[in-house]
Amino acid sequence: MEFLGMEKVKDGKYLKNYELTYLNKAGREKKYEIVSRSEIAGPDALGQRISGVSIVAYYKDKLLLLREFRMGVNRYIYNLCAGMLEEGESMEECISRELYEETGLSVKKIRTILPPSFAAVAFSDVKTQIAFVDVEGDFEDHTSDNEQIDAKFYTKEAVRELLETEEFSSRAQMAAYFFTIS
Repeated sequence: MEFLGMEKVKDGKYLKNYELTYLNKAGREKKYEIVSRSEIAGPDALGQRISGVSIVAYYKDKLLLLREFRMGVNRYIYNLCAGMLEEGESMEECISRELYEETGLSVKKIRTILPPSFAAVAFSDVKTQIAFVDVEGDFEDHTSDNEQIDAKFYTKEAVRELLETEEFSSRAQMAAYFFTIS
């Protein structure tokens, strides 16, 4: 594949749409659409910026899952606590802020933060990190009027049942599955 060019085609409030042009392996031109959360100066900047975090949170022997309404799919799904990194904020600060905003809980200990990975590589250059944390505190609703989130801790048995009966985001589904077999 040979990169030929890039053009911004839409500048939305939260997402920017770009059209990438490649010469495919058959020698024909291929247009490919992507979205990004940031301005992309050129092809070398694609996928360089870390934009947020997904948080796999534990309380004793339970896993934190959010049952939340997601407008993009017009339904409730099970998800991880997650959010966007704000300007000047460290990843540790982002983890604490997002956890508190979505659940009211506090970080007791950060177990590990994985290296950055692509969140939706098929259509976006968005790159995030996954953090594994122990949490404490009581649930409180600090969400905006545009978020509907029900946060709870689940045992391995309860998570096994959810995996068979409910819809998940892919990262939450993977975290939930590995929680049940560990």
